[in-house]
Amino acid sequence: MLFRSVVAVQQAEFANRRETVGSIDFNQDRSVQVFSAYQGKVRNVFVRLGDDVKKGAPLYDIDSPDLVQAESTLISAAGTRKLTTRALERAHQLFDIQGIAQKDVDQATSDQQAAEAAYKAARDAVTIFGKSEAEMDRIIAQRRTDATLTVASPIAGRVTARNAQPGLLVQPGNGTAPVTVSDISTVWMQAFVPEADTPLLHVGQSVTVRAMALPDRTFTGTITTLGASIDTTTHRMQVRSEVKDPRHELRPGMITSFDIRTGDPSRSAEIGRAHV
Repeated sequence: MLFRSVVAVQQAEFANRRETVGSIDFNQDRSVQVFSAYQGKVRNVFVRLGDDVKKGAPLYDIDSPDLVQAESTLISAAGTRKLTTRALERAHQLFDIQGIAQKDVDQATSDQQAAEAAYKAARDAVTIFGKSEAEMDRIIAQRRTDATLTVASPIAGRVTARNAQPGLLVQPGNGTAPVTVSDISTVWMQAFVPEADTPLLHVGQSVTVRAMALPDRTFTGTITTLGASIDTTTHRMQVRSEVKDPRHELRPGMITSFDIRTGDPSRSAEIGRAHV
């Protein structure tokens, strides 16, 4: 026997979304290639690949001939300053007993002021290398240069590349950075969206990301960059999103899915369930 039933037609909301596949990459806007500001030869490397470091933590140190030159100038300037200061004191004493003329005192004063300025400039030059006031005072007292220049991390993050090895000659901005540090609190998702969907996307839209390796986890992010052109072969546009990863679960190279709401939900008729 054939049973018939009547079901109601209802209004329902259908999400207006787009999906595509992408991959995870380091957030290059928050990655720093840490070069030495001066050339030299690497002595020690204090970090390993994957280490988490704080801002200001030492990464590696080098023997720097530029630092030796700056410290030598400081030692010389300190010696000249000491001599001219004593000469000025003696000039004042002699002037008080009318042993020298005023012009001799003026010359001693000029010499001391010039020596003071040279000494201050020499200290400033060594400060650029990261030496503390105490370290500079010790260099002057011992009259001995210290060629070791320590390169510290400019940000807190994770060591994502390490090419420095003892004995490596490094130069500012030349070749591969000895160490790269990245802030991994956020990562990039690089996705390629079909050409037909590109008018629906704009910078600032929220995205939901799922990784194949983490099927039970979802991540939220925001579109930060839309490609300037469409690939003529695939007819897709590159879309970059910044994704929050507070637990550091996403790793570069992971395959991910990109789910984005491109508009308000649409309402349409939906046939209710039949009861037989």
